[in-house]
Amino acid sequence: MGRYRRLRQIERLDPERDHERIFWLLTQYEFPWDYLQGVSVAFLRDYGVPRISRLLDRTQEFERAGRKRYDDTVLIAYEMVREGMDSAHGRDTVRRLNRIHHRYRIPNEDYLYVLATTVVGPKRWIDRYGWRPLIPAEVESLARVGRRMGERMGISGVPEDYAGFERLHDAYERAMFAFDPANRRVAAATLRTVLDVFPRPVRPLAARVALAVLDEPLLGALGLPVQPRWLRTVAHRSLRARARLVRLLPARPDRWPHRPRPRSYPFGWTLDDLGPHWAAERPLLPLPDEQPPGGAARPRPEADG
Repeated sequence: MGRYRRLRQIERLDPERDHERIFWLLTQYEFPWDYLQGVSVAFLRDYGVPRISRLLDRTQEFERAGRKRYDDTVLIAYEMVREGMDSAHGRDTVRRLNRIHHRYRIPNEDYLYVLATTVVGPKRWIDRYGWRPLIPAEVESLARVGRRMGERMGISGVPEDYAGFERLHDAYERAMFAFDPANRRVAAATLRTVLDVFPRPVRPLAARVALAVLDEPLLGALGLPVQPRWLRTVAHRSLRARARLVRLLPARPDRWPHRPRPRSYPFGWTLDDLGPHWAAERPLLPLPDEQPPGGAARPRPEADG
């Protein structure tokens, strides 16, 4: 398959009608590694907001089961779109996600910001380190999938397009980024989880390289050190060299979409495996579009913790 043949296929699709198909091609064939890196950076950005990191710090999910918590987040996003967001499986996945979140009192604006990071983060990473730039249809597909995800989760005020997500993302960070000890604790626990794939002797260097690709406002909010200019330059040039190499490789065959390989589930997983152990005991609530007009309000979440 020619390196740009799938791009030609995407260009023939309608981003309004075919946004899920474009999103699938983008994340599972064209940029699977880059998309995952963008989502990983999005996780870290969430921790720059003390209100978010304090909640995560109280749950101790990353301290007690960091690898499972990280894998579950990636897998829920994958399962949500694997058979289509309107499929029975896609809807069951969102119900599972809502069942977990509704335990906590989370402000709508925090939901909006976390959602925006999953749209803006991958796009910005691919802009910097992808093997080709995204075309407008791909950017629109990121935004449309993000919007539908937000609507299914019952989030209000979800932006209409990518520009709206980007404005929300940047304005929220300007207003809410601030250092808090909880930020550093949760970020450190997450980095330990991400870096445990490397042999122990190289983890300190891998950690410094990971920090070298993060921006200074985020590092300041996390209480993590800004890396020397030379290391930031080496990291940037290495990732750009990787992009040039990937551009020369053949396209991923149609029969071989990217599939997560979570270390937490070496023998596979089901939806019931994803999330904290207590999730199965929580009520399974209808999705917003399943609520009858004038139906009963959802039960209030319990206290955080």
